[in-house]
Amino acid sequence: MSKLKELQDRSGTVCELCNTNENLSVYDIPESPNVGLDSSILICSTCKEQIEDTSTMDPNHWRCLNDSMWSQVPGVKVMAYRMLNRLKSEGWPQDLLDMLYLDDDTIAWAGATGDGEDESSLIKHLDSNGALLQVGDNVVLIKDLNVKGANFTAKRGTAVRNISLVHDNAEHIEGKISGQHIVILTKFVKKS
Repeated sequence: MSKLKELQDRSGTVCELCNTNENLSVYDIPESPNVGLDSSILICSTCKEQIEDTSTMDPNHWRCLNDSMWSQVPGVKVMAYRMLNRLKSEGWPQDLLDMLYLDDDTIAWAGATGDGEDESSLIKHLDSNGALLQVGDNVVLIKDLNVKGANFTAKRGTAVRNISLVHDNAEHIEGKISGQHIVILTKFVKKS
């Protein structure tokens, strides 16, 4: 069964955010720690456009979150949290945020993109030159590193492709070197 069909079955063939039944598509939630259905929701083109392009944001459209934020689907709760955070300057979204309950893992996922957060409080992963690192970037080691527990030294100049970020620590990234998945300090890498 396709992901679209499974999401249609789960949602009753309506947008999981605003409940419309027109122009539906699969939306893969950014920074999801899950795979499969738990990392996606079914949304309409209006919701998708406003999620992806904040300049098209219509705050009144998102009053639908008053209902969808109570969904049992973690991905729906995450997107409700993110959109309410983006809109909290409107006033009414803050009241909904105060009522929304998310467990620790879900709140970490919801906050991973920093939607609606003050720019100065966001965790930014910077390389040794101060360049901003993002998920999927490639980096190069600028120092020989002894890899604890793996009994090898990662040599200076080694490329680490497709890195991931440690969301709660701006000084750590993760990547594979010699087939080993390791944590690397950002001060020892340079974005390539």
